[in-house]
Amino acid sequence: MIRRMFWLAAGVTIGVVAVRKVSRARSTFGPEGLNRAVGQISDSISDFADALRSAMAEREDDLRVALGVQIPSATEPDTTSAAAPAARRAPR
Repeated sequence: MIRRMFWLAAGVTIGVVAVRKVSRARSTFGPEGLNRAVGQISDSISDFADALRSAMAEREDDLRVALGVQIPSATEPDTTSAAAPAARRAPR
C-alpha cells in the first residue's frame, strides 16, 4: 500500500512539473513571448549604443586635451554657419 502511494505521489509530481514546463514553453514561444524577447534585445542594443556613444565622447575629449585642441564653447559665435546661407543665395 505504501509503495503504491509513493508511486502515485511521484506520478502526480512529475505530471505537475511537466504541465508547468509545457505552459512556460508555450508562453515563451508564443506571440507575447516573442514580443517580450524582441523588446529585451532592442533595449539591450539601445543601452549598449548609449554606453558606446558616451565612451566615444569621453575618449574624444581626452584626445582633444592631449593634443591641445580647443573645444568650441557654446558662447562663441559660429562664423561658418552665418556665412553659408549668404553664399547660397541666388543672384537677382
